[in-house]
Amino acid sequence: MGASVRALRALLLLSGFYLLGIALLAVLAGLDWAAALWAPSSLALKVYVVSALLAVPVVRGMFMLRTPKGEAAHGVPVTGEQEPRLWQEVRELARQVGTRAPDEIRLTGDVNAAVAEEARLLGLLGGTRRLYLGLPLMAGLTEAQLRAVLAHEMGHYGNSDTRLSAITVRGRVQVARTIADFEERAGGKVAKERERQERKNAKKVAKGGKAKEVDTTGAGLTYRAMARLYRAYGHFYLRATLAGSRRQELAADLAAARIAGRDATASALRELPALDSAHRFYLDCYATLGVDAGLLPPPGEVVGGFRHLLAARTGELAELRRDLPDEPSSPYDSHPPIAERVARLEALPDDGRASEPATPALGLLADPGTAMVAVERTTLTPQALRMRRVDWPELVHTAMTGHSAREAEPLRRATAAVAGGDGSLDALLNALDLGVGWEIADRLPKSEEAGAAKGRVAREFARPVLRRGLARMVAGELADRGSARWELSWSRPASLRMPPGLEDELPAALDAAVADRPDTAPLRRLLAA
Repeated sequence: MGASVRALRALLLLSGFYLLGIALLAVLAGLDWAAALWAPSSLALKVYVVSALLAVPVVRGMFMLRTPKGEAAHGVPVTGEQEPRLWQEVRELARQVGTRAPDEIRLTGDVNAAVAEEARLLGLLGGTRRLYLGLPLMAGLTEAQLRAVLAHEMGHYGNSDTRLSAITVRGRVQVARTIADFEERAGGKVAKERERQERKNAKKVAKGGKAKEVDTTGAGLTYRAMARLYRAYGHFYLRATLAGSRRQELAADLAAARIAGRDATASALRELPALDSAHRFYLDCYATLGVDAGLLPPPGEVVGGFRHLLAARTGELAELRRDLPDEPSSPYDSHPPIAERVARLEALPDDGRASEPATPALGLLADPGTAMVAVERTTLTPQALRMRRVDWPELVHTAMTGHSAREAEPLRRATAAVAGGDGSLDALLNALDLGVGWEIADRLPKSEEAGAAKGRVAREFARPVLRRGLARMVAGELADRGSARWELSWSRPASLRMPPGLEDELPAALDAAVADRPDTAPLRRLLAA
């Protein structure tokens, strides 16, 4: 579908919004006319008031022509002098696509590449073009794969996708505004009706009567009905425009395959969901691990540490590349499923370009480390920027020590409640020797099934919970003494490194401490050693 046809379709869909408004106003005017001719004056007056109230959101939606400004440009802008190789690559790809290169390149901290254009006159005139390029994305791609991604984005420029999106956005915004206006008015009606009924009930109760159940079913009914009409058109609008968006993605894939090669484009697409999943895991389990302790990794490593994870978890990434999503994330996803896009590309004839060297894409940057530091300054919150920066081993040890202490806190509180004192490890061991361990365990959080259990069954539910808490308290004690240390691993969870022999003997000592006849002597000997 050519740009002119897509522009006409977008204008027709936008016109449909106004036609719907005109039709509804005509219906309301018709009701007013009929009421004036045939209804009693009291009923006619009510019809006039209702139609006027319903007409206000329709008219507001039609004449709110100004769309809200898009998000301010984010990321770190880099010039051709700062990043000559990257700019040269982008300009060359734009030339091959046959379009104007972006005016700005901005580096970001997410797994994404995107283009935007500040078009004018609803997209009829072009404007400032920006390319957003995520450093974590570059960290996971080769140069050939990144060229494919960039060629795909340049394909959007060449196909006028970024300019024509202005018309589509205008329609989406105005439909959403009108729906929100009707729903807000319906909510106001419901609130007023609820308040009225609650006041009435309060008076009844004060006089010794019985309050009725509050029922607001009919309140705001006409507003909700109008909102449903616009919502139905909004769903149609989204489906119609998103179908076009999906075709645009497929067209940009073909442009990328033509310029960067079939295999490089297909492999880049395979990487995207894998990198996105891995990056979410990295942020949750590594980059923000020490936030509760007020710690962050060294400058540049909040973004750059992702490279270490990618290098250490190649097997897991390979599995993610094989298991491609074959369904859209929602009916309104603007992109076709990755599996469909890859299948279309791999069905193309072999272009003989499968043997390109796998050079890391970060090599296109003059100084990746400096770029990562700069991106962190723009993406981290002011609070995060004030946190103390420590190296990865220290961050992992401090964070995991604190995490283990928090997990042991319920057992500390239960020990203090039963045995008194501060709930320390020594107090817990004394309580176990006195035979009150099960009373302590009974105060720990438990499942519904464990809570209903009695006797021996209840004890078997409680034993692993008590043992797990005891193990955490022992780990905290050893870490505080400096006898054990949490160790960083990029390929598996952090582990507690203990003195020689202790790691092998500790499980049996923990089992003895929570046995039916508790024996804490083995555990005490290990701790004393």
